[in-house]
Amino acid sequence: MISFLITLQRMLRAIIRGLKEPEFQVLLTLTILTLISGTIFYSTVENLRILDALYFSVTTLSTVGYGDFSPQTDFGKVFTIVYIFAGIGIIVAFVTKIYEYTQQGRIDVKQKKKEKINRGDGSPG
Repeated sequence: MISFLITLQRMLRAIIRGLKEPEFQVLLTLTILTLISGTIFYSTVENLRILDALYFSVTTLSTVGYGDFSPQTDFGKVFTIVYIFAGIGIIVAFVTKIYEYTQQGRIDVKQKKKEKINRGDGSPG
């Protein structure tokens, strides 16, 4: 449980760090818009409840695809094909950026510790 909380904290710090960068802002906006558009589409065309439509959008784009929901209309199936190709690229780019910011945070912490030791302000242990 503690490991999960530490990982969650690192991820939130990475997102906060990323919010200062225009590229990350664009990816975050695209990710949110992609999920919203999928949710609206599936709730209106496939008659799913909003929560079910959001759930289907997330599981589809995360490639989990439990199979508990699937498009029933031809239009829904065609949309899903396009949605997967466009959406997965956006999600992968977004997650990659979060990973990069998480790694940069770890590098920064190590660098600060090293500088502190080099100044004689701390011990290596």
